[in-house]
Amino acid sequence: MSADQPEPQEPQDSGANGADEAVAAAEQILNDAAASLNAEAGQPTLNEDPAVVASQRDEYLQSLQRLQADFDNYRKRVQRDQEMAADRASEKVIEAMVPVLDTFELALTHEADPDGSPLARMHDQLLTALEAQGLERIAPLGEAFDPHHAEAVMTEPAEDGDEHPVVSQVLRAGYRWRGRVIRAAMVKVRG
Repeated sequence: MSADQPEPQEPQDSGANGADEAVAAAEQILNDAAASLNAEAGQPTLNEDPAVVASQRDEYLQSLQRLQADFDNYRKRVQRDQEMAADRASEKVIEAMVPVLDTFELALTHEADPDGSPLARMHDQLLTALEAQGLERIAPLGEAFDPHHAEAVMTEPAEDGDEHPVVSQVLRAGYRWRGRVIRAAMVKVRG
């Protein structure tokens, strides 16, 4: 035999069987202790009824499904709140730009050539950029008066054929942002 290989061991007497029996007894005691601890903790053991295990499995599944639904609702609510906060911030910027548009329009009334001036081009570019964000101009000239979109500050007598009040002059344009009126138009109403 070489020096690297261990020497074969001789079979032992009944002392080895006694050690095996002691190990088996110790394992049985540990298994019994684990089973009693699992039973106290409400966890299934290997000896439990399959119906009980299936019932507990179903309870855990339902609990997990409720937790997933709650998390999904939470995620949707947070996303909706973030979108609303972004909309409010955008609306504040849009509302701050409305007086700038009024100033442009007032300046254009004093221009010699209001259609070709650089001021008119800047006004058009600003209005186009804001309209791309959802701003709509309210200038209901010649339309039926709608108190939800226009504020009547002046009136004049009705003409023949007027069945209902009509906007005869827009004194200041109004604006609607994403369907909501942020400033009503100031108008003169006939009728």
